[in-house]
Amino acid sequence: MIKRFFILSGLCMVLGVSAQKSHTVVKGDTPYNIAKKYGITVDELIKLNPKFKDGKLAIGDVVTVKNEKTVTASASKAVASKTNSSQLGKIILQPKQTIYGITKQYRISETDLRKLNPDLDAHMKIGDEIILPLDSIKKYGGEAAATSTSVKPSETVSVVDTSNVPANSNILYVVQAKDNYYRISKQFNITKEELFALNPGLEDKGLKPGESIKIKKADSAQSSPVVPEETNNTKAKVDSGNERSSSNANTAAADDYVTYTVQQGDTVFSIVNKFGVSIDELIALNPELSHGLKSGMVLKIRKLDPAYIKKSGDALSVVLMLPFGYSTNETQYRTMAMDFLTGAKLAIERNARNGQKLDIKIVDSGNEASFRNSLTQINPDNTDLIIGPFFKSNVIDVLDFTKNQKIPIVAPFANSPELYNYSNLIIVETNDQTYADKIVEEVKAVYSDQKIYIVADAKKDNANYIKAGLEKAVKNPNVMIVNSPADIQLDQNMMTGQSAPVIAVLANDNDALGDAFANKVIALSKEVQGVKAFSMYYSPVFEKKVDDLSQANLVYLMDRKINTDGSFEKEILAAYKSKYCKTPPRYAIVGFDVVNDMLTRENKKGEIFKQMNKVQTQLATKFEFVKSKANGAYVNAGYRVIRLVP
Repeated sequence: MIKRFFILSGLCMVLGVSAQKSHTVVKGDTPYNIAKKYGITVDELIKLNPKFKDGKLAIGDVVTVKNEKTVTASASKAVASKTNSSQLGKIILQPKQTIYGITKQYRISETDLRKLNPDLDAHMKIGDEIILPLDSIKKYGGEAAATSTSVKPSETVSVVDTSNVPANSNILYVVQAKDNYYRISKQFNITKEELFALNPGLEDKGLKPGESIKIKKADSAQSSPVVPEETNNTKAKVDSGNERSSSNANTAAADDYVTYTVQQGDTVFSIVNKFGVSIDELIALNPELSHGLKSGMVLKIRKLDPAYIKKSGDALSVVLMLPFGYSTNETQYRTMAMDFLTGAKLAIERNARNGQKLDIKIVDSGNEASFRNSLTQINPDNTDLIIGPFFKSNVIDVLDFTKNQKIPIVAPFANSPELYNYSNLIIVETNDQTYADKIVEEVKAVYSDQKIYIVADAKKDNANYIKAGLEKAVKNPNVMIVNSPADIQLDQNMMTGQSAPVIAVLANDNDALGDAFANKVIALSKEVQGVKAFSMYYSPVFEKKVDDLSQANLVYLMDRKINTDGSFEKEILAAYKSKYCKTPPRYAIVGFDVVNDMLTRENKKGEIFKQMNKVQTQLATKFEFVKSKANGAYVNAGYRVIRLVP
């Protein structure tokens, strides 16, 4: 009995091994090419080979791949389950159809699509045939479904996919300003001769914007002009009085996607981790990645959520929610709110002079107890942008209050993981983790076995985060977290007995501690050369003792700093002083920066989210927004790096 058990166990092991296959990496191999060769996705390949999750392959590495027989069997099973008796059909590739568009329209994964069409990348030209489950063609193919018929499992049926053409085959097209014969011929897949035959006299008189021309033979007496795909309207009026979407069902314009420009040092894996998408999703949107990643490439990351578009009128309706406290007779945040408003007014007036039509409403957000009452002053059906409130709990209340309208909400100061799930939220304040990551990067660049001191605050959260980051980034670092700059001591060279330089990091935003930190690193740098100092935060002493701190090569981060030599900055500072007879205080600067940045991202339709990829620097603040997660909030990751050099 025991012997039989071992025989069965051995047989199971053999079968298990036979279900997998290995591949030895050769020159030119990439995860994408290997996955494609064996008919699996990159994500499946990484799951089979966790040690290669960073995507780095060396010649000679052995990676596990699925056995081809297993893949074929699973493909057949998948196709069979989706096609009812393995009935397949074909569509004829139309202009502007993409792999991604086909998978979305016909509800089929890219993996299954490639299994049905092994040479898919080589057959994506207009007129090529694409094999799909027949049921999917019938169910999702629009007019194409009407011509589909059931066939035997071994047969395929050719179906022309005309789902992007109106049911009425007598089509008129409204000529646009940028149109020419070539463009129209390509768009509607007809020849110039056919176009001229359908429109007698067109060749002689030429194309005239606004004029309707025939682009397909008429089968009935009625016809409706086609609104061109290039229109910017989500819904556009047609001459018949009906409305139709201006976007093609199979494709999406580039501005309907979150995009990312590849930077030096980026990898596919760093990008997917940054944006929380899978490798297969990224490759599906960017087929050119199969040829490698290059700096400067603009990648589509994901489809944007349905963008907010203003509801009516020419003016952008903006609400500022500021904690004046007049309704509750509280003054705790009144000065802060008043200063913010002075800067905001300067930004509003500036944009109005530049031609932007604005309808501004200022709401006293009161305190925690009275805040909900202030919401009654907002009409969510006639508001295009809300800037404020200041505090996290209030921001959540506003998000809940406007959840049906998805109005863009701007949080000037609140930044918390609890807020990251709201796709219509824009978080201005850069979080500490972003600063800490930058400090780790900076320390790594100069690290050479020095002892590292991190001056922490009472909670030590930032210090522990930096320490953990350094332990991953550099080899065997000697990191000490201390409570005071006085605890920073020079190291000792074990060979010579002489003092050795150290790396000092300030992870505390207390100005008094900043003074002590500055004095300590200045003293240490006078004793020995090579001391390196870093700070997550700005402290006023850093500008007072520039010469001394430059000897310690101090690098510090700032979220807000005015370049007083810049022409834009000079203009704004002069305008503020002229209006209010003083230099703008801190919260006035924040008010100007936040409001000016948001208004300059808006267009006449209120489509602010289509402009969030722009990096902009205002009076003192750098705005560089990234998505916190897929369909999450936009978070500002912008900051200034100040380097003091001897």
